[in-house]
Amino acid sequence: MRAAELAVRGGVLVLPEGERRADLLIDGGAFAAIVDPGEGESANEIDASALLVLPGMVDAHVHFNDPGRADWEGWEAGSRGAAAGGVTTVVDMPLNSLPPTTTAAALDAKVAAASRASLVDFALWGGLVSAEPPPLRALHERGVVGFKAFMSDSGVAEFPALADDALADALRAAASVGALVAVHAEDQTMTRDGRQRLRADGRRDPGAWSASRPAEAEVRAIERLGAAARRAGGRVHVVHASCAAAVDAVVRERERGADMTVETCPHYLVFDDADLRRVGPALKCAPPLRDVPAREVLWQRLGDGAIDLVASDHSPCAAELKRRGDDDIWLAWGGIAGIQSTLPALLTEGVHRRSLSLSALARISAESPARRCGLAGKGAIRVGADADLAIVDPERDWTLAEDDVQSRAGLSPYVGRRFHGAVVRTVVRGRVVWDEGAFPASPGWGRFVRRSG
Repeated sequence: MRAAELAVRGGVLVLPEGERRADLLIDGGAFAAIVDPGEGESANEIDASALLVLPGMVDAHVHFNDPGRADWEGWEAGSRGAAAGGVTTVVDMPLNSLPPTTTAAALDAKVAAASRASLVDFALWGGLVSAEPPPLRALHERGVVGFKAFMSDSGVAEFPALADDALADALRAAASVGALVAVHAEDQTMTRDGRQRLRADGRRDPGAWSASRPAEAEVRAIERLGAAARRAGGRVHVVHASCAAAVDAVVRERERGADMTVETCPHYLVFDDADLRRVGPALKCAPPLRDVPAREVLWQRLGDGAIDLVASDHSPCAAELKRRGDDDIWLAWGGIAGIQSTLPALLTEGVHRRSLSLSALARISAESPARRCGLAGKGAIRVGADADLAIVDPERDWTLAEDDVQSRAGLSPYVGRRFHGAVVRTVVRGRVVWDEGAFPASPGWGRFVRRSG
């Protein structure tokens, strides 16, 4: 073969079939060959000696809030965080943007905004707020990976939750175009009543947030979702399961015949409800953080394969929207900025502390989300696939400093946290977009990835 444009040499590759010390040859933005060390010719080289070479992360759940609320994050800031965290493809959610991504025009506007500013590749979710097939069909034809729906209040007025009696019809409408539906599964009645009860008691502390949204609210919603999915013949994906009880509910629904997958998020694997009480609004999210025993069982479910993938649910906001909850947790925006820290957290807490295998790490962070979202050419190091890589120093100890946070508001609950394992380079389609603190590529390098099939 002719000389490749780029070679990644000397690293341990994490391939679908296992780990192998080998060199990667990259040409035309794709993996051209996997060769023995030192073989092949290239115009440029990356020295990956003593490093791990992982498939670039595919983060199936981010909120970059652009267009419409770019002051909360935006594509440039959000994609910098992605690149710094070894994320090479993001899948952006439809809410928080203005207008939300529920129409073809809104989707086109988001593609345009992202194409101008994103450093990393991007795919998009559409919004499912009714059982009307025409807008779903228009979005599906434009290549969205699926549709996002809420079973409880979304937190923004312009993106209403599906009523219980409309759930099956909405899933049936999505199924009619062959679409996957990602669902925020918390029971609306339980979360509403919990909030009203605790506020009436005068509770404004961070612990009240956790108490208002018990694990049973997730379980109840997942059971109702599974029954509706079976009736509709739909494919569903449960987002941000906070605990093993929610994951186990998904497993039961699978056994009953539902086509259902589930994700969890790094914050549920790293933090607990005591951290919420200590840190405050920066760790407010829905579902809330659980206690330490629940967190450890969640790790077990991740290790035994019950959880399909890990996604950041990166959901930043303007700093004042968090700070207004300092004295009243109900007033704070609920969302965690975590895309930059997802892979370091999985390396630290998973690989090093709990013996998560590198193959499992690649599966839950790249291969499985790419497959469930229908993103051909993403999620694995294989010849012909897009040359997306997270090159990691697995033994580097470091602490995330406030100045290191790549997010518009600069707020992250991971600031001050010690990590074991660092992303040293991120490569998107053969181009380095993150290099030890620098961003060699220009905004706009990222491209829209349409769902295949």
